[in-house]
Formats: sequence, C-alpha cells, structure tokens
Amino acid sequence: MLKIAYSPIYQHPLPEGHRFPMIKYELIPEQLIYEGTCNADDFFAPHPIDEKWILRTHSKDYWKDLKNLNIDPKMIRKIGFPLSAELVLREIIIAQGTIDCCHFALNNGISLNVAGGTHHAYTNRGEGFCLLNDVGIAANYLLDNQLAKKILVVDLDVHQGNGTAEIFQNEARVFTFSMHGKENYPLHKEKSDLDIELPTYTQDDEYLTLLYATLPQLIETQKPDFLFFISGVDILSTDKLGKLSVSTQGCYRRDEFVFEQAIKYKLPIVVSMGGGYSPQIRDIVEAHCNTFRLAEKMFF
Repeated sequence: MLKIAYSPIYQHPLPEGHRFPMIKYELIPEQLIYEGTCNADDFFAPHPIDEKWILRTHSKDYWKDLKNLNIDPKMIRKIGFPLSAELVLREIIIAQGTIDCCHFALNNGISLNVAGGTHHAYTNRGEGFCLLNDVGIAANYLLDNQLAKKILVVDLDVHQGNGTAEIFQNEARVFTFSMHGKENYPLHKEKSDLDIELPTYTQDDEYLTLLYATLPQLIETQKPDFLFFISGVDILSTDKLGKLSVSTQGCYRRDEFVFEQAIKYKLPIVVSMGGGYSPQIRDIVEAHCNTFRLAEKMFF
C-alpha cells in the first residue's frame, strides 16, 4: 500500500497575493483521491516531532528562537513566511511526516510526503520558505537508529539544496547530490558532495541525459542503502522562478527514472515534494500528482 504523509495544517494561510502556492497541498490529495490513484486510507496524519530529533540536526539556539517566535526580522524576511506558532507547528509536523515515511519505505519500498523538501534550512537558520530541514532530520534519524548506513539525497528541485549541503558537509554517511539551475536562487551556493549546475533554459533532452548518466553511477560508487528524493516541479518551463525549460513529460520521465533506479538497486526511497511556482496551479498539481501516480504504478 502506498503511504502518504498529509495533514490539513500543510496548507498554511498566507497574506493575499503571496507567491507561495499553499493551496497545492490541499489540491494534490483531492485530485489523487478523485481520480482513483489513491484512497483516503493511503494518507496518514503525522504527529508533531519530538524535539530531540530537531536538535540532532538544528542548533539549540536556533530551535529555541524558532519555537519562541524570537527570530530576527532579517531572517524572517529570508524565510519568506510571516512567523507564527502555527507555522512552526506545521514545520514540525512535516518533519515527522518524512520520518514516518522512512518506516513505510523500509517496509513497502517507497513513501511520499505531500509537503517537505525544505532543503534551504541550515543547521542554524532558515531561508527560502524553509524553517526546518525535513530530509536532514529524517536522515539523521535513520543513522542514529541504525536503520541506514549510507544515505543518498537526490535533490532535483531547481534550487540548490544549500541547507542540506551545509548540514551534511562533514557527514560521510550522507551523500548530497543536487542538480539545479546555475543562475537561480540561492545566489551563494554551498558545496554539495555533487553539484550539477544547469544553464538557463535547459530542456528535456539535456536534463535527462545528465540525470541518466549521473544517478546510476552515484548508486554504484556510493552504495547507499536508502534514498531521499526531493522532486521539485519548479524545473518546468511554466515555472515563474525556475529558469529552466523542462516539459511536464520531461518531469514525468525524471521521476520515472529515479524510481527505476530505486527498484533496480532495491533501495527504499522517501519522496518530499519540494517547490513549484507555475502561475497556473493546475500545472503544479498535475506535475506533482504524476509523482504519486508513478509511485503507485511502479511499486504496487
């Protein structure tokens, strides 16, 4: 059974006109149930995370300031969301959702979080719509509980996973791979274990050729026993923040290939959705739903 982390709190209210499309978190489950890809029993609601797992990844001072809503205004502006207790609760529920997905993936091969992919959150700060790094937290959870020995993070969001790179810069058991737009946010890139920077307007063939050549080789050389996949759909040509020219079909083929590798190498995989900022919400929802459709089709 495909298990999917989702909570109504994922769709957090934002000021009118805000550029982050929170409504996608409501529409994705609705569409998947409506079309019959999933049913209500496939979805589970995570509980708030135990703060010891937050502190395993994020600094004590940052977490204290975050939960007390005592974040510097400059950082709040970099995060891009108005800070509130409900927003912090949302973040810790998303992080627990990714941890819960790990257990389902170990049993079923795959599990997905409707939200997550908050890869711009550093050890000691947040930015870019990210407060806590869900993949970072879940990866450390797996390592500490001896549920994985070597983890490969496959970050295919259009923006570099700078926070994840910083968190694991001295952790040999986690290999960070980020394939992202060269001329896109963040302006200052961190050093992942492997960064592939894509020129503006990169199209399907070039994008997929790079991925096809890179991912199997990484799996062969790094020999991970667990995969995290950040499947941002901000690579789409329609995306107002992406600067790439990948089609919806190209994005579909990307996800299909990542899943093929997980199946081929018998690697459990957890998927966090990452970003998507196309002006038409239907373009975002369709591309995200393709990820779930493929998971259901290929693993079950």
